[in-house]
Amino acid sequence: MRIYLLAAAAAGVWAQSGFQARCSVCHGVDGNGGEHAPSILPALATKNDDELAAVIRDGVPRKGMPAFAQLPAEEVKAIVAAMRGMQQRRRRGFQPVRQRISLTNGGTLEGLVTAKTSREMQLRTDDSKLHLLRAEGERYREVTSQNDWTSMHGQLSGNRYSRMTQINAANASKLAVKWVYAVPNAGRLQGTPQVYGGIMYVTNTNTVIALDAGSGARIWEYSKPATQGLIGNARSPGNNRSVTIAGEAVFMQTDHAHLIALNRHTGAVLWDTEMADYRQNYNATGSLLAVEDLIVAGTAGGEQGVRGFLAAYDQKSGKEVWRFWTIPARGEPGSETWEGPGIDHGGGPTWLTGSYDPEVKLVYWPTGNAGPDFNGDNRKGDNLYTCSIIALDVRTGKLKWHFQPTPHDEWDWDAVAPLVLTDANWRGQPRKLLLQANRNGFLYVLDRLNGKMLMASPMVKKLTWAKEIAPDGRPVMNPNSVPTLEGQLICPAVEGAANFFSTSYNPATRLFYVNTLERCAVYTKRPIEPWRAGGNYGAGGGRRDLNDKPQKFLRAFDIETGKVKWEVPQNGPGDTWTGTMTTAGGIVIFGDDEGALAAADAATGKRLWSYPFTENLHTSPMTYMFDNKQYVSMIVGSVVYAFGLN
Repeated sequence: MRIYLLAAAAAGVWAQSGFQARCSVCHGVDGNGGEHAPSILPALATKNDDELAAVIRDGVPRKGMPAFAQLPAEEVKAIVAAMRGMQQRRRRGFQPVRQRISLTNGGTLEGLVTAKTSREMQLRTDDSKLHLLRAEGERYREVTSQNDWTSMHGQLSGNRYSRMTQINAANASKLAVKWVYAVPNAGRLQGTPQVYGGIMYVTNTNTVIALDAGSGARIWEYSKPATQGLIGNARSPGNNRSVTIAGEAVFMQTDHAHLIALNRHTGAVLWDTEMADYRQNYNATGSLLAVEDLIVAGTAGGEQGVRGFLAAYDQKSGKEVWRFWTIPARGEPGSETWEGPGIDHGGGPTWLTGSYDPEVKLVYWPTGNAGPDFNGDNRKGDNLYTCSIIALDVRTGKLKWHFQPTPHDEWDWDAVAPLVLTDANWRGQPRKLLLQANRNGFLYVLDRLNGKMLMASPMVKKLTWAKEIAPDGRPVMNPNSVPTLEGQLICPAVEGAANFFSTSYNPATRLFYVNTLERCAVYTKRPIEPWRAGGNYGAGGGRRDLNDKPQKFLRAFDIETGKVKWEVPQNGPGDTWTGTMTTAGGIVIFGDDEGALAAADAATGKRLWSYPFTENLHTSPMTYMFDNKQYVSMIVGSVVYAFGLN
């Protein structure tokens, strides 16, 4: 034992001396940043040992880090070990100072100070609850949020509509940046921040960061390395779109299709449940909704030939309660819509957050493309329940109804777009409505009690694949509207007339706001190759028509007629992926294709304000009230921006 301890100590010294000799001059003796290079500690959470060794050997030339290609393998291994030791010390490490403070209301608080400036303090009491404080002389005032945003779209209805009026059409021009937070070691993020109890939660791949929603001060971070060998969209850095919050927990999905519950005050893991085996091509990008005492969640992998499903898990334990398969097994109801072997790897992923009506206890969820993409030769028929809207009983997961906007999908026009629920008088009759701007180019209005289509109207002018939608909900297709080996020009493009980015409905204006895309594409198919684990399962694609000039329009639709009430043309390349939010203040906040966050009058479309960015927009805006002040927030690139009134 004595010899072992001496050897271990010697190895530790070697590791430390290797890091100190090679790395500390730039990164600091503790790895937390120095004069010439930033902290290495955040990167340790996102890279495994082999990846860290590769960085040491290859360097990062574009950031000025030299390569150490000649280092012996043992020394590289020792340096990595030293870095892991720093990571562990950081986790155990920063020991918050315990302090007792006086409050402006005459009370006191005692706990651990997790962060502090001359203006504010974040303090965790012995019950693990976080308290956000603002300095007023020698005392502190406790602050929190008054209007929260606890899921991707802020409401169970899926509608990014806020009843807040502090920011309105009369003062929107006075919006200004109040704080920013740059997410470390992040690519282009796609998520929507959530706010609950004064804390904002921001996601990166396998990462949740908790911020003070009034200042952007970092409170805690949970992170685990990206999964190696993963395929699919979740492999892309930053491709996590949402957490959801309920009670004292934040729920997130990992890239390899696990569902995790975290303590919302500390980031500690409460439970970890595997939803599906990523080795069978499953992945996840954050399709979560907290309803009743459940977390309803889906997975991705439609382009990799998974069998899609939606499942519900107990919030307290993570135990699965029910599962609905979007691809029926052979012999089950719906399997008759699959002719050929395609049913075995039919797709139908559920990667975008759905909606919920607590009055009728129905969960509404959009489903994704059929597989393989762009070639339906091995799957004749409608291919249920791909490219569909499904309504499930919240307690049992049993199917109540379905509606399929795009039967037998050969264009990758999945129905994975927000489902907006609203109660309104529709053509003289009170109705429980479901609105969707579908990727196939049509705006749908459904009765959400039974799935009956009430209206389907074109959203874009460039729409050639179908002449119209028949009263039974089926498209009346035009000739020459499917992919071919040679290529076929079809509108809309693969990106769709709309997509997963947010839409919103304002009950005061009775208008539905959609960022639409006018674009066509040349669709091609190719021979179908056998499905395999670890491989993609596509059989074609779409390419841009060089003679086609794409353009985005913010359009406000009358939901009773489908007509455009007003539109805002956008002068950009047509490649932003950003949506809309509307408020009782009479405004629409939207991402502009010119690369700006903008505000328009909800009734007229008149531009009221814009703030330009230098990044392509891939997220949608949200709003919340903190310390009695309304904020609008959006993530651009890897930076969280919070705007408020000057």
